[in-house]
Amino acid sequence: MAHVVIIGASTGGMPAAYEIHEALGPEHRITVLNRSDTFSFVPSNPWVAVGWRTREETCFPIEPYLKKKGIDFIPTAVKAIEPDDNRVVLDDGRIIDYDYLVIATGPQLAFDEVEGLGPVNGHTQSVCTIDHAEQAYGAWRGFVENPGPIVVGAVQGASCFGPAYEFAFIMDTDLRRRKIRSQAPMTFVTSEPYIGHLGLGGVGDSKGMLESELRQHDIKWITNARVSRVEAGRMFVTEHNAEGEPVKEHELPFAYSMMLPAFKGVDAVAAVGENLVNPRGFVKVDEFQRNPHWHNIYGVGVCIAIPPVEATPVPTGTPKTGYMIESMVTAVARNIQNAIRGYEPEHRATWNAICLADMGDTGVAFVAMPQIPPRNTAWMKKGKWVHLAKVAFEKYFISKMKKGSSDPIYEKYLLKAMGIMKLK
Repeated sequence: MAHVVIIGASTGGMPAAYEIHEALGPEHRITVLNRSDTFSFVPSNPWVAVGWRTREETCFPIEPYLKKKGIDFIPTAVKAIEPDDNRVVLDDGRIIDYDYLVIATGPQLAFDEVEGLGPVNGHTQSVCTIDHAEQAYGAWRGFVENPGPIVVGAVQGASCFGPAYEFAFIMDTDLRRRKIRSQAPMTFVTSEPYIGHLGLGGVGDSKGMLESELRQHDIKWITNARVSRVEAGRMFVTEHNAEGEPVKEHELPFAYSMMLPAFKGVDAVAAVGENLVNPRGFVKVDEFQRNPHWHNIYGVGVCIAIPPVEATPVPTGTPKTGYMIESMVTAVARNIQNAIRGYEPEHRATWNAICLADMGDTGVAFVAMPQIPPRNTAWMKKGKWVHLAKVAFEKYFISKMKKGSSDPIYEKYLLKAMGIMKLK
């Protein structure tokens, strides 16, 4: 009997548990480790931050649902990984041995890399976690009683730009519904070299479409932006040219700000060293999602190392989107199955990007195949159907996690819904 240990139980780790269980069967043991006992559907956090969703609607306890599938669950953080001994040390001192390890921790949020950034020791809000989103909503309730300037976006080194655009448009929609949008001038600040770059080098006409949307919603923007520091009610931003040279200093007042941070690897993973991780602490994987040094360690999701699509004047990272993560999970499940049977790995992730970006009451869908250009397909469409599709996706994904299904959502449903299958 093989023992597969999965670190992390979010949008990568929990589907991995179900899919590996289905691939291996009940004769093998699976244990999921997670610092929280609750699953949170992270894409809903921008809605939580304006009160359109609650924690109860987007979160649920993990253990009962894993238990139904015969999957063990330990709600304790990992203190250390000892790959030469094939074991994991938990915060409470327990040692968990494994035959195969799947790292699906997600990222550590690097708020500390910009002075004054973040909701804990800084002056900006975040939608990266459910706790942050609830705190952002508390600040939002105070803001709408006394509105003023808004600064929203993503700092240097960020790799997940979609939620920043989403939250800008969601705030705009909420303020218009309250009839106070005119009292809240908004500036979008981003390390992207241009609007709509998204860490992907742009997708189709994402530049033109998103610039047009920002104009229509009266949102100003600053690109090639490096946030030097944040003080209470003030953000200091240096704008750069295409050569990366500083060209303008901005001091932006705000009454409310949400800025996405850069990501790095979590401490327990990063501490293993260069055989496992890159300098940012992200897990090195080969084409089969295996670590090149320890072949019984796999990585899925935001925690893996992917080089930037291209060099940019201000550093940007590459996002790991849902379809990409889903295909990583499938590759890992099949390759662990091969390894147990004594076969060589053969399954590779599909490095394609699909994104449903909500814009309050409408939305934009992006498809990039492959994610890194040049591409076979670069497609985008705007419409109210995208907003409705994201709502439906939220409900379906949460339902899927509760049912313990390994059904491939993106491949089976979203691509067909978007009419993209014929473009493959």
